[in-house]
Amino acid sequence: MTPHAPPVDTSSDRIRLPFNFDVEKMTKEILALDLNTFIYYNVISLRSPAHLVDTSLPLPPPSGNYADGSWTDWLDTPQLDACPYIKTIVDVFREHTDVTLVRALRLEAGNVVKEHCDPTLGLQIEESVIRLTIPILSDETDEFYLNGELVPMKPGECWYMRLTDPHKVVNSGTTDRINITIDMIPNEWVKSLILENDEK
Repeated sequence: MTPHAPPVDTSSDRIRLPFNFDVEKMTKEILALDLNTFIYYNVISLRSPAHLVDTSLPLPPPSGNYADGSWTDWLDTPQLDACPYIKTIVDVFREHTDVTLVRALRLEAGNVVKEHCDPTLGLQIEESVIRLTIPILSDETDEFYLNGELVPMKPGECWYMRLTDPHKVVNSGTTDRINITIDMIPNEWVKSLILENDEK
């Protein structure tokens, strides 16, 4: 595994990173997957623990710290293999650090993800991972709140958010919300990328 950089906090709880990905290509690939009928919230694994992708592999041993991703090997799923453009997005980060969990998340129109905290998803946490969010389908009625304030994410953008803080999603429109989340080890490259784009 890539070594973790020392923990560090940011001056902002949300930071837009200098990437803009092709929304049309991402949308086409995600909608081509077998999304099926769903209720409320749909999670599509694009990169997962190896034993969940290849069931012939043994279960990983118990770990005292599941947060940092080192408890297992990680493999791309067939769903990610079917999304070549999205895979190039994952590779942008995989070239520099270990990418662990990657998912496409779909929130049904008219629904809410209740406010919660993810206690291991922040640069300030020792030996943890951080999560980047890339909206694919989103409009003005799709609202992500962090610490009670709206995060103005737009499709194709890439954001780091301090998800150890309270956050929620409100989709009050008529269109499903779809985004990709990419979890990774916050090594020196990742830390520098985020801090360099932190608005002081």
